[in-house]
Amino acid sequence: MSGHPFDGAAATYDRDFTATALGRLHRERVWRVLDRALPRGGRLLDLGCGTGEDALWLLGRGAERVVGCDASSAMLETARAKAAAAGLGGRLSLHRLDLARVDTEPPPPGTPFDGALANFGVLNCLPDRRPTATAVASWLAPGAPLVVVIMGPWCAWEVAWHLLRGDPRAALRRRRQGAEVRLPGGGRLPVWYPSPAVLRRELAADFEPAGTVGIGAFLPPPYLDRATTRRPRLLATLGRLETRLAGRWPWSHLADHLAMVFRRRRSGNQETGPGG
Repeated sequence: MSGHPFDGAAATYDRDFTATALGRLHRERVWRVLDRALPRGGRLLDLGCGTGEDALWLLGRGAERVVGCDASSAMLETARAKAAAAGLGGRLSLHRLDLARVDTEPPPPGTPFDGALANFGVLNCLPDRRPTATAVASWLAPGAPLVVVIMGPWCAWEVAWHLLRGDPRAALRRRRQGAEVRLPGGGRLPVWYPSPAVLRRELAADFEPAGTVGIGAFLPPPYLDRATTRRPRLLATLGRLETRLAGRWPWSHLADHLAMVFRRRRSGNQETGPGG
């Protein structure tokens, strides 16, 4: 089995993102959305679970069981070690699943789930999210929520930051759909940046939209952590603006990430997962 581009990033992912001040702030904003959208108990599905940070939070919040899936075996190993250290390994089940190949891979165990999450750009790694949406819908109970956190085509902070530094190519990098992105650890993979309207159309056959909130509408992207965290008063002000305005247009569509809430349609033909 060949390695995944994210395998090389697994060892330093938490240090480079999860543990940074801005990384924590962005994830906490996502957790606020999850707290409103996902049930506290039941069985939940974490798609692209990475190092398991969200899965562990969901378990600590009261989930009966969480199934975490990722295409990177190294990420899954890191998540497994964290769950064991936290004493939560018995309630967290981890499985390798490539969302780009849902038509040939078996579904995650435990279906149907009571809710699902795909955080921090998991679906940006797919050129067309319709096959994945159909598969995920078949894994969820009717009416179950799905929270998708994607990188949209416009990030106000990113555009302004790079234009001020005289780098228009970096400022407009999200307009280059399918361009390869270099990952920590040396991996590379193509990335797409769907607009909220595009994502709603792609999921429309299986999911009803239920709201969009910007994650990083006013807070800088986490890769600017070193440049901004030495200004705590500024960050506090930006955090207050984020709380007040990130759910309102246009800020909900100009953020580093967009947290979009959907609900699985109660009617439809998808009753079994691929391979089920």
